[in-house]
Amino acid sequence: MPKIDIEAVPHRTGCGYPPPFDRPCHSRVRRRLGDAGGLTDFGVNLLELAPGAWSSQRHWHSAEDEFIWVLEGEVTLIDNQGEHVLHAGDCATFARGDANGHHLVNRSSATVQVLEVGSRKPDEDACDYPDVDMHLPGRGKGFTHKDGTPYPARR
Repeated sequence: MPKIDIEAVPHRTGCGYPPPFDRPCHSRVRRRLGDAGGLTDFGVNLLELAPGAWSSQRHWHSAEDEFIWVLEGEVTLIDNQGEHVLHAGDCATFARGDANGHHLVNRSSATVQVLEVGSRKPDEDACDYPDVDMHLPGRGKGFTHKDGTPYPARR
């Protein structure tokens, strides 16, 4: 069992959303722990949200399951049923194909750490964003408007 040196895992700050949908996620930080360990069937990320940061736009996946576990801090989960405060030790799941748009927002004054686990179905999975005019028809295919018109490629 190879131990992963979390501090040595490269991190990515921000997201790939087209403007202006990227703005609430500018300060989010992800470390792809699953990639660092050579996993290919599912992904594992360590997500850090500074105060005020969002994990993503509210979304749901057509073919990918998601699991989150709050490791440190307090974060607000927002989904179709409303707002739910999660504390360290709390977890939540989102089944593939369930149109329950969800995301995390850090409304606290401290950094939050969340473990994210998800299946990897890049050829099958589409992602819908119910609150904004954005759709992802599949990984690597680029974001589109809901009518299918592509957003300009990021530079």
